[in-house]
Amino acid sequence: MPRGDKSKYTDKQERKADHIAEGYEAKGVSEKEAERRAWATVNKDDGGGKKPGGSGRGKDTGHPAAKKGGEASANRSAAERSASAKKAATTRKRNAEHHADH
Repeated sequence: MPRGDKSKYTDKQERKADHIAEGYEAKGVSEKEAERRAWATVNKDDGGGKKPGGSGRGKDTGHPAAKKGGEASANRSAAERSASAKKAATTRKRNAEHHADH
C-alpha cells in the first residue's frame, strides 16, 4: 500500500477527516495543509485505518485527540470559571458588534 493511500480508512474516518479539514480551512490554513493535519488527527485518534486486512487494528475509536484537555476546568475554582465565562461573553458581544457592521 503506497503512502497516502486512504483505502483502509472507514467512511466514518473519512467524514471525520473532512470535517477537521474544513475547520482548519475556515481558519485560513491552506487546503493541502488542512488535509495533512486532518489525517494526522484521525491517525492520532484511531491509530490508522480501521478496515480489515490491515495489521489487525481494532474497532474502538476512543477519540483521544478530541478529548485532549478539559481537565483544567475540573481543578479551577468557581470564581475562576465565572471570570472566564464573563470574559468569553464580553468577547462574543464585541465580536457580534464587529460583525454586525459588515
